[in-house]
Amino acid sequence: MKIGNKVIESKLVVVIISVIILLIATKLVYIKHKKSYQFQDNTYQAVFLTNGQVYFGHVERQKYEWINLTDIYYLKAKQQLQDQNKNAIDKTDMSLIKLGEELHEPEDLMIINKDNILFIENLKADSKIVKAIVESQK
Repeated sequence: MKIGNKVIESKLVVVIISVIILLIATKLVYIKHKKSYQFQDNTYQAVFLTNGQVYFGHVERQKYEWINLTDIYYLKAKQQLQDQNKNAIDKTDMSLIKLGEELHEPEDLMIINKDNILFIENLKADSKIVKAIVESQK
């Protein structure tokens, strides 16, 4: 009978240790995942979406499967045809557009589902986009 009790106690200890290891591993993954969504304050971010659109702004809050983006800008391509004694050549010129100037006049807040985000990058203060945003705010 003593041998049977020791086997049960050994199995119980193994189960308890396994549960503790699993809880610690789960907590570490949660902490790593939570930190992966931290963005620098007062820095513009580029948010790349699965539909190919890129928005520039401030990621303010991440709740569950959503992020809030404010102070939003995006690039719009203007296509011009040029003819310089050669065949017509397509030249793409990009404009930085402030969200809210569209016909439907949206508010300066975009709530984006994280499933639609490919990745997010912090932009350097001296990037061309940030310089253009700062210039447009003057």
